[in-house]
Amino acid sequence: MSIVSILSPDTKDLGGVNVRRLLPAQPYKMIGPFIFFDHLGPVALPSGQGIDIRPHPHIGLATVTYLFEGHLMHRDSLGSIQRIMPGDMNWMIAGRGIVHSERTADKERAAGHRLHGIQSWIALPKAHEQAEPLFIHYPKSLLPFITVPGVRMHLIAGRAFGAEAPTEIFSDMFYISAEMSPGAEFELQPEYPERGVYVVQGEVYVDGNIIAPNHLAVLAPGRAVRIRAAADTRVMLLGGDKLDGERIIWWNFVASSRELIEDAKHRWRAGRFPPVPGDTEFIPLPEH
Repeated sequence: MSIVSILSPDTKDLGGVNVRRLLPAQPYKMIGPFIFFDHLGPVALPSGQGIDIRPHPHIGLATVTYLFEGHLMHRDSLGSIQRIMPGDMNWMIAGRGIVHSERTADKERAAGHRLHGIQSWIALPKAHEQAEPLFIHYPKSLLPFITVPGVRMHLIAGRAFGAEAPTEIFSDMFYISAEMSPGAEFELQPEYPERGVYVVQGEVYVDGNIIAPNHLAVLAPGRAVRIRAAADTRVMLLGGDKLDGERIIWWNFVASSRELIEDAKHRWRAGRFPPVPGDTEFIPLPEH
């Protein structure tokens, strides 16, 4: 079998915005270094409404907010201020600790707008989980595009299909957004031991097995698979090498040890993470 599991979304309504969580899941907590995968929207936000993710901390991971539609403003404790736009790669490496917020900008909030995208977390290997935090913006124009008949792929991070993204990565991985016309197909090679195919919209067949929208197919290692679109389709391809050991995920923290999680909890509770300049709000540490 080319598919070992199909993960269904855990869907929640967050203030009128549907969010579908695919990772972490059971029994597949991670696919390669990917430990968190949320599908946001699509949603049409009326005038006066927007997204307000208040400042909150991270450790031990790198985040990617990849948009198909809409815009968000990123601010972090390094002083970064970056408008997130469709197709851009905004790579926030938390390391030992970073704080950030994501909000709808004033212009879009006043006019009303659509929002649609994927937020993912990539767990860092042990050698880098306590690294200095870093934020790097890669505009869409710097990321490789790969085309085969009827398929347009955008390589967000890592290496695949003979191309390499400029994104600074810490373990072997790949992350691709692909748009497919009806009947188009391509072959995904087994160059990474852990791979997944997420259907954002439309439907695909993976070696003849249909994958419905908003589901994540976990692929068997060691074999090529053929992916064919049954309609106009967008998929995310993700995966990489197996990470160097298990990871604990608690709230916004990812770590290889309980001690690192507890230290981060104490630091956030005590106000010892660096603040986001000019932003006095924050999300309190959860009680549970």
